[in-house]
Amino acid sequence: MLRRAWVFGLTTLLLAASVAGAVDGPAGRWPDQWGSQRALVRVEQKADAVRVHLPWRRPDQNPRQKAVLVVDATTGKQLQNVVAVSVGRESGDLVFEPVTAPGDYHVYYLPAKPLATGNPHSGGYVEPKETADEAWRIQAGVAADELAANRWRKLPEARFVEFQAIRDFDRFTEMEQIATRAETDALLARFPDEKYLLFVEDRQHPIRMTRDLPRRWIERDGLRTLRGQAHRGEFHAWQVGVFAARVAIEDVEVAFEDLRPASGQGPSIPASAIRCFNQGGVDWQGHRFTRTFDVERGRVRALWFGAAVPRDLPPGRYDGAVTIAPKGMPAGRVEVSLDVDDQLLEDGGDSEPWRHARLRWLDSTIALDDEPVAPYPPLQVTENTIACLGRRVSLDENGLPESVRNYFAPEMTHLVDRARELLAAPIRFAVQRADGTVEPFSGGKLTWTMRGDGAVAWHAESTVDALRLRCDGRMEFDGCVEYRLRLTADEPTDVKDLRLEIPLRRDVARYMMGLGRPGGLRPARFTWKWDRAKHQDCVWVGDVNAGVQCRLFGENYVHPLMNQYYAERPLNLPPAWFNDGQGSVTIAEEGQAVVLRASGGPRSLGPGQTLHFHFRLLLTPFRPIDPDGHWARRYYHRYRWPNRGDDDLRPVVHGGANVVNIHQGNQLNPYINYPFLTVAPLSEFVRRAHEQGLRVKIYYTVRELTTHLPELWALRSLGDEVLAGGDGGGPAWLREHLVDDYRPAWYDAPVDDASILTVGMSRWHNFYLEGLDWLVRNVEIDGLYLDDVAYDRTVMKRVRKILNRGRPDPLIDLHSWNHFCPRAGFACCANLYMESLPYVDRIWFGEGRDYNTPPDYWLVEISGIPFGVMGEMLQGGGNPWRGMVYGMTNRWGWGGDPRPLWRLWDEFGMAGSRMIGYWSPACPVATDQESVLATVYHRPDKTLVALASWAPEKVSCRLKFDWAALGLDAARAELRAPAIERFQPAEVFQPQDAIPIEPGRGWLLILQHRPE
Repeated sequence: MLRRAWVFGLTTLLLAASVAGAVDGPAGRWPDQWGSQRALVRVEQKADAVRVHLPWRRPDQNPRQKAVLVVDATTGKQLQNVVAVSVGRESGDLVFEPVTAPGDYHVYYLPAKPLATGNPHSGGYVEPKETADEAWRIQAGVAADELAANRWRKLPEARFVEFQAIRDFDRFTEMEQIATRAETDALLARFPDEKYLLFVEDRQHPIRMTRDLPRRWIERDGLRTLRGQAHRGEFHAWQVGVFAARVAIEDVEVAFEDLRPASGQGPSIPASAIRCFNQGGVDWQGHRFTRTFDVERGRVRALWFGAAVPRDLPPGRYDGAVTIAPKGMPAGRVEVSLDVDDQLLEDGGDSEPWRHARLRWLDSTIALDDEPVAPYPPLQVTENTIACLGRRVSLDENGLPESVRNYFAPEMTHLVDRARELLAAPIRFAVQRADGTVEPFSGGKLTWTMRGDGAVAWHAESTVDALRLRCDGRMEFDGCVEYRLRLTADEPTDVKDLRLEIPLRRDVARYMMGLGRPGGLRPARFTWKWDRAKHQDCVWVGDVNAGVQCRLFGENYVHPLMNQYYAERPLNLPPAWFNDGQGSVTIAEEGQAVVLRASGGPRSLGPGQTLHFHFRLLLTPFRPIDPDGHWARRYYHRYRWPNRGDDDLRPVVHGGANVVNIHQGNQLNPYINYPFLTVAPLSEFVRRAHEQGLRVKIYYTVRELTTHLPELWALRSLGDEVLAGGDGGGPAWLREHLVDDYRPAWYDAPVDDASILTVGMSRWHNFYLEGLDWLVRNVEIDGLYLDDVAYDRTVMKRVRKILNRGRPDPLIDLHSWNHFCPRAGFACCANLYMESLPYVDRIWFGEGRDYNTPPDYWLVEISGIPFGVMGEMLQGGGNPWRGMVYGMTNRWGWGGDPRPLWRLWDEFGMAGSRMIGYWSPACPVATDQESVLATVYHRPDKTLVALASWAPEKVSCRLKFDWAALGLDAARAELRAPAIERFQPAEVFQPQDAIPIEPGRGWLLILQHRPE
């Protein structure tokens, strides 16, 4: 794999602070197959064989299983007569035949295997292989049966000069050069009665290794004393390494003292301003939590601390201590002294990642509130009815919806006064007794527990026989209604079923998506059973302008991983709903209703036993679609590097785009999901783009995480809280520096970016959100490009609020690969990410899509229209004719070139036109062919008609017009097909003509009066 030269310079500049003084020798560039590490060896005089001792102190395990290659630095050729006499973690001894003498030789001791395409677990190292000539081995004293005699030690000695790395970032730092066994034993001998040892360390030397002590701790004095330099206003971070030297230690408790002025006078840094991140914090929902800190015997683990230095603190030295007390053992004490100067850090150190000041972002509650965001108005509560944008929910006495009314027009572009009822009857939770009789819970009393602009909550309790049902409900401004039902038996009870019934009007329940069924027309009857191998726990049923998604979950719910990583953390099956495989979901026509019935199945309940039947309803659509905004926002999904002035972006502007997406893996945003190491060039690009009227969005999410982030080692110290554990493997950097217990993820060879997988939901989302706010304020990005959403709706709401509060008209677009496959658990993307769609401006559900699917699939799975958002196409450029039936094109720069269609939009005047899709009864143009659909874009004086065929053969169709609705005189009207590059030739039709359409194609026709 080729590496770009610019990455070396960029990485050197950005990471110099973290590697300065780590290892002698410059970084170099050499072929990847040699690996990332080498030793420079110098042969002073000619000899048939020489020996060399390499004190490498390497952190990797099992070094004898990896080949050691010697290459002549003059010729670049690999030597064959080489014998690795000893290869250990502390050092190695080689004998080789120098071809060039005097001369330099490169010893590559971690030669790498290439990564297999698409397999982040692949790679590894070249195994040792015997290449030396037997006669030479005998002469040099390194024949297999002679090694023990040590005759080779009398050979001339080549001089070890230095260790080198392919990049500065690949170097083994001071914290990765292992202490020898003898050095570790000598250290322990100094503390014969200590069961554990503490090593205080500054932030510039993150503790990396867990199996070994670093040489730095052997050579350094003052192991329990920190003397740090800090500024006023800074959040100053440091670490304490805990070495379980003789026994395992558990449940470590940490206590802080005030950092008092050494002068004895003046204010202190209070203990309340100091925190230990390993002890717990605040999760992404704002809930405080605690974690235990344990260390296995013989292992090292870091505790990360931070102190918020007051902005008005007088300069001087401040002394205090941290007490660390493992359970059942004497406490250890670490002295902490901070020399505070007079400089004020306005942002606490956030602009300099090496300071680790951003670790406090882990506990942030930024944008964690219930305030509505545009375009959603405040909730209105009248008696038992809650109104949100375009929807009204009325609750019965038991707290469940008895009516859901929607006020969206069928074409989905605006609201109407006339309601469309979703339910055929009230939703109910019912018991089917052992004798087969069914009775819903009743006798409740609805009580409001919270009323706010953005959320309301209520409570009710109801009964059936000896069963009590506690209902806690909450509805938010976007139309999300979450229920936590807790059922308790007062005495032993046998039931045939406990079930939720949602009776939908049959005219509303036209389409369905989820539970293993792709989006499209609903079948007459559907049955589903729980299967953890499948990412399926929710289903959507509805029409374009009225529908509901129901998600079933339990008290054990943990947000699963997405995409190809689903199997790494699949769904926790909800105990009450799953019921050891007896739970099920059916959707069936019953008279004029379609009943969604979620059943827990038969069971016997003991007295006091409680079951949790939680579920969530998303009432769709969330908002009207915004066609004018869609026509106006034109994406360019690449970027031009601004190295020749403003002209670099002119092709983008002249092409008609006005929004630029900066993907990851390039000069501006090289490291996946951590865009803070290239702030200067990214800011300059954004500035230039803004000057030319362009908005800039960047790739920034959380699923994978680059290993270039300075906070990596602090996150590793948190165990499995943020970073996913695993069997390791993958690119060489991961194997050599992380060593074990990680899950390799995306790898970008051109920018040497190896990433690892995060666990899903964690405190890292708080960090991510603070990072987004920082980018909004300091770089002035205009929004986000999300490649899948690896977080829940709570985080998405916070994302939207941060953007709305920081930038004018910010944008979020969501891309997703087709998850309907075994690796992703056969999930439907629009169903999977429905909870995020209220906050997304555009979807791009195109990768891996088959555009030969029927129109009901397009409408439900691809278009976004039933949920209040519009989309674009990707795979193979999409189908432009069918796409225009839903207002979609492909994306310029990545998957296609929509510029010819953009020009048509402008010439016709799409802005201000009224989009009326074929799904609307009000659509004024229809066809006489069931397989040919027509959507219109209507203006007072003309109409653009988008025709697309799903017929397998060429067809001729005639159009049917509602001339009154169109405002045109049939006798004066004509249909003109403007010439559109790669789309259609120019043509003129009369309204009564049969229009020929090739399979999979269509027309864009302008209907207007003929010129007089």
